[in-house]
Amino acid sequence: MERPLTVGQLARATGVPAKTIRFYEQVGVLPVAERSASRYRQYSRRDVDRLVFVRRARALGLSLPKLKILTGEFQGAKCATIRPRLQTLVADQLRTVRHQIVEFQALEQELSELLRRLEMTTVTPDAEGCRCLDEISGN
Repeated sequence: MERPLTVGQLARATGVPAKTIRFYEQVGVLPVAERSASRYRQYSRRDVDRLVFVRRARALGLSLPKLKILTGEFQGAKCATIRPRLQTLVADQLRTVRHQIVEFQALEQELSELLRRLEMTTVTPDAEGCRCLDEISGN
């Protein structure tokens, strides 16, 4: 039987801070760790794999609530059973990112136009207030 890992050892093995590991347990993304007789958290190789999976999924922008559902399916599940749910989540995330790209492109265009106008216009010293952003749409 392999020797259990402490939260610090799990953090080093996965690159996830111990504080984040404890938070993931608290919100249910990771199962609550077994405890030693001296009340230290104990983790297994399976926990390392699960946490690496969570870290990678978070890097792709998957939300904690979605990860909580997905990782809840890890209990005894094989990749073949989790894969379809993961595909759905990744497809949803891809749609979200594509929508954000369109929004960012519109914002980029609006900022470029504003900068161009700010660089081209002069301000009179006796003007009341600043009306530089008056023409910006209220989207």
